[in-house]
Parts: sequence; C-alpha cells; structure tokens
Amino acid sequence: MTELDDQQQAARDWFESLRDRICAEFEAIEREAGSDAAFDYQRWEREDPEGAPGGGGVRGLMKGKVFEKVGVNVSTVGGRFSEEFARTIHGAGEDPSFFATGISLVAHMANPHVPAVHMNTRFLCTTRRWFGGGADLNPPIPYAEDTADFHARLRAACAAHDQTYYGRFSKWAEDYFFIPHRGVHRGVGGIFYDHLECAAPGEGATFEENFAFTRDVGEAFLDVFPKLARRRMATPFNEADRARQLEWRGRYAEFNLIYDRGTLFGLKTGGNVDAILMSLPPLATWE
Repeated sequence: MTELDDQQQAARDWFESLRDRICAEFEAIEREAGSDAAFDYQRWEREDPEGAPGGGGVRGLMKGKVFEKVGVNVSTVGGRFSEEFARTIHGAGEDPSFFATGISLVAHMANPHVPAVHMNTRFLCTTRRWFGGGADLNPPIPYAEDTADFHARLRAACAAHDQTYYGRFSKWAEDYFFIPHRGVHRGVGGIFYDHLECAAPGEGATFEENFAFTRDVGEAFLDVFPKLARRRMATPFNEADRARQLEWRGRYAEFNLIYDRGTLFGLKTGGNVDAILMSLPPLATWE
C-alpha cells in the first residue's frame, strides 16, 4: 500500500482514536457491573491481488457480563479491486485503485432489554473521495424512550452540519436496514449515509466539512449508547425475553450475511474473515 496522504492519515488517526475511547467506555461499563472483561486485540495484514502489502487492521473483541459479544474493528487497506467488483464501487469503474479506512462496531448484549447496536464510519478513495457510515439501534425488546433518545442525539449531530441530513439519512437507514425476505426492519433505525463526496472549495462540501460531520456521528454514538446500556443493563429478564432476543438475532445474522455492504466489501477486498464476521451474534435461534 502506498504512503498515506494528509487526508487519509487524518481519517485513519481519528478512527483509531475513536476506537480507543469507545473500548475504554465499554470496559468501564463492564467494571460497573462487577466484571473484569477487557478487549482482546488481534492485528491482521492483507496482500493485494498482485501480492504487494495491502494494509490491514485490528480486530477488538470483548465478551463480558453486559456485552455478551462486542467487536470494534479498525482497518486501513488499499490496492486494486478486481475488475468485476470495481464496476460496483463509486468512482472505480475506470481505475480500480482504492484506499479505505474506517471503524466498524457491533455490540450484542447479554440482557435482552439492552439494545444491540451497530456503528460504522469510513473514508474511501477511488477516482473520487467520500465518507459514509452511520449508526442504528437494534433492540430485541424496544423501548420508546431509548429509540427517541438515540434518534434525538443523531438528529442533533446532523443538524449541526446540514438541516436536511437527518431527514435524508434516517430515511436511508430505514430503507437500507430492511430484510426483504422477512418483510421487516432490522431494528428501530438511526442514520445511514454513503458517497458523501469531498469537493474542492466552492464546489460543494469539502473534505474538512464531511470529515467534521463524520467525527460528530462518532461522538454522538459514544455519547448516547453507553447511556442506554447503563439504563437497561440491570433490568430483570426471563426465559421468554431471552428466547425473543435469540430469535431476533437470527434476523440480524440474515441481514449481515445477505445484504450488508460492509460484509461484502470486506470479503471482496481480502479482509480478515474473523474481523468481517465479528458482527454475527454469539448465539441465535431459527425455528
């Protein structure tokens, strides 16, 4: 992988720093619950199709008392897409060279009353440069208060940059996180955005503006989700609640294996399989 330019390095540094703060907060929640669980970090490297170094990443995984399984991954990769896959990627149809850096997080909670959650933000470079990502809440047992607080925090992050963002990106999440073969949504939504292109000054949103928004999405997640986890983690639950959670997790697995863009991107670009599939729940049921 070639040396990173200033924009690529800045994005990489931010994603890695956000990872560190999220993991520290999640470990603090475990300690509050009387657990000494901590993240285990596994570094991985990849080669591009020609055998040259293609970057890599770090998979962070924790299994504890509150977080039955949570993965927080960061990766920075580059090289060339396969010709077939390049045609499906924004800006790569004529030149398959690419760079991608980002953070991806999925938390499956031990208590069915605590919502599972997904968050991902990323920066990609082909012949174009853009940010994408978002966060969505996936409760087996929804609480209107939790849903409202989650959306309100993301709405505030969006409003600080563009008054149209929340309406557009929450609708995008509603459409994207839908399981067609089940006819149901994966959860209670959030925001999802992609191809937030970086333009030259005076020609549209710049790298600095889009990067600032993406940072605020990460900050919003770090602010709101730990509050929801602490709110519900001591709620009593029964076997029926657990059964509901395990059935819902099956739906989550179906979406990630069949429809999720990030899963496909990771597998198509030679990413670490264990890191890519860390989004799958530790236990699930199908009838």
